[in-house]
Amino acid sequence: MNPIAIRLLNQQLAAPQFRDPVEVVSHMGAMQAQEYRMMRWAVAMRTRRPSARAFKAAFDSGGIIRLHLMRGTWQLVSAEDYWPLIELCSPRAIAVTKGWMHSNRITIPDEEQKRIGDILAQTAADKGSVTKDDFVLALAARDIRMDEHRLSYHIRMAELTGVICSGDLLPMQATYALTANKVPTHGKTDRDETLMHLAHKYFQSRQPATLEDFVWWSGLNIGDCRRGIELLGNTIHLEKHKGREFYITDDCRTRGFRKGHYQLIPPYDEYLIAYKSRDIVLAPEHSHRAHNKTGIFQPIIAHDGIVCGNWAPFKATCQPVFFTGDHNNEAAVQDAWSTYQRFLEK
Repeated sequence: MNPIAIRLLNQQLAAPQFRDPVEVVSHMGAMQAQEYRMMRWAVAMRTRRPSARAFKAAFDSGGIIRLHLMRGTWQLVSAEDYWPLIELCSPRAIAVTKGWMHSNRITIPDEEQKRIGDILAQTAADKGSVTKDDFVLALAARDIRMDEHRLSYHIRMAELTGVICSGDLLPMQATYALTANKVPTHGKTDRDETLMHLAHKYFQSRQPATLEDFVWWSGLNIGDCRRGIELLGNTIHLEKHKGREFYITDDCRTRGFRKGHYQLIPPYDEYLIAYKSRDIVLAPEHSHRAHNKTGIFQPIIAHDGIVCGNWAPFKATCQPVFFTGDHNNEAAVQDAWSTYQRFLEK
């Protein structure tokens, strides 16, 4: 088993299969979207022809939704997966959020949460797509004022209860919309079905991966994760690699990987953040160059899947800085940079 090549293929970082950004997000199940600008490249680089315009169209139309979900962090999900994942993940995410509130000595009574949530919903319904500043003005018009931290918790609770979700894509600032106007509603889903669905999407797009990786990524408890894998039956199996057990699906992609390629990977990308253990592609002695211990991730360069350097996505040039190996192929790095530039232009 070549775990690096398999991950590149199934994460769509090598020989991508999809043209539509919505197909990528659906394939991945959920994608980290911590960095508002770079989440676009995280999706687009997994398509055959990366285009910022195509991502914006998918986002504005509601095909792709951004919200706080797993592990209390920002995620992208497809519209078809939105409601099942809200039902599955929001109880635990709400508990995590309330824990943060408690540690910050913030208490929001149920009556306040409902009253403020109704105002947020009405503001989003009236304007279609709103910023946090619009919420501040709407609250002020009702003689309600609160600090930004408290308002952020109200917004997050409204997201986690399916009241509001992402609005239109702006260059730098997040917006919100009324979920009922953005995502089609559907009946309640079976919990086992959603667990199986999520397990399948995780392993089909991140394989080979361990049970511990799935637990970390999903934010679910280990029992739920084991149940999701169990429900997949004989469509998934274990393979050992260097003393660890990895899950592989029966439809795993193994063909299409070619050596000699560089990937310019954005911060918080699924290539690293989807796994609890990242040593397969990132040498432990270099891990601090990719992320710190508080969860801040950097833009990274991968050569044939091995993380080997950093790059500067917001500069006029790539400015690669390599920290491992012999990387003298400037032409190959420039090809990757040119692809990124064409994405920005489209």
